[in-house]
Amino acid sequence: MANFYSVLLTVVTLCAGLIWLFDALVLKPKRRQRINDEEQRLQQTLDQEARERIAPQGNIAEFAQSVFPILFVILILRSFVYEPFRIPSASMMPTLKEGDFILVQKYAFSLRDPIWRHELLEIDRPERGEIAVFKYPPEPHLDFIKRVVGLPGDRIIYRNKTLYIEPACEQNANDCAPLKVIEQTNAESDAFYFNGATPLKAYNENLGATEHAILVDPTVGGRERFYFQQPGTARDEWIVPEGSYFVMGDNRDNSEDSRYWGFVPEQNLVGSAQFIWMSFEMERPASSILPSWVPSGIRWERLGGVE
Repeated sequence: MANFYSVLLTVVTLCAGLIWLFDALVLKPKRRQRINDEEQRLQQTLDQEARERIAPQGNIAEFAQSVFPILFVILILRSFVYEPFRIPSASMMPTLKEGDFILVQKYAFSLRDPIWRHELLEIDRPERGEIAVFKYPPEPHLDFIKRVVGLPGDRIIYRNKTLYIEPACEQNANDCAPLKVIEQTNAESDAFYFNGATPLKAYNENLGATEHAILVDPTVGGRERFYFQQPGTARDEWIVPEGSYFVMGDNRDNSEDSRYWGFVPEQNLVGSAQFIWMSFEMERPASSILPSWVPSGIRWERLGGVE
């Protein structure tokens, strides 16, 4: 089932629409008849003010009539076109930072109903390197955002903080691509990133047609013992099942992703991250009297498309 806000918006919109429909089909004809009877009795045409005084529309029906078109448009846009999301953690740094507000293209992969998320129309599938929002498989009411690393049928290895990919290949094919190391080159940037007091190393990485930056914590050792263990593979190796995807965060040592809980089924996909429309600076000194959730500034330079 979709998250609470999607369900709430759908239910409220449906209720407003039903109230408006009941008023239009049942109550409005009765009000009109009452006005007609009064006009015949007085042998004159009443003005609008008199009509509303004789047969007023109920407050609830009037409110439903006012808000239903607005709610309906919001529901359609949010369910099938674009939905805003807030980045809640540092797992996708440096591409996305905590405090970024992004627009997610809901129709990038498929159209789904806003409550049960049944697929209504298949449009496309994620490409390697694309940033996707999806329902967190262990807890589907939560939305996660990660980068798509492995496609159905791919062999993925993450060993010594290096990513290896062997693309899917049809059985008995002769031109299958071999296992390839995803090279990392030092990223030239004026920005510095930290995990607490530990400085992180930034690298550039190419996944498919996408070049992006990743962060690595040099103080963090191997975590293979915590990895999701797929039967028949090594501890740091996975074969992506059909209809599923392997995702990772760009902040490699600070991301809870497919390495730890497994694959993302197609039906969990929500959409593709497209644009940062607002970015709030959340850092402030410990001496500040303001609560931590109050922004301390706007990062105008971060507004724009997402790679």
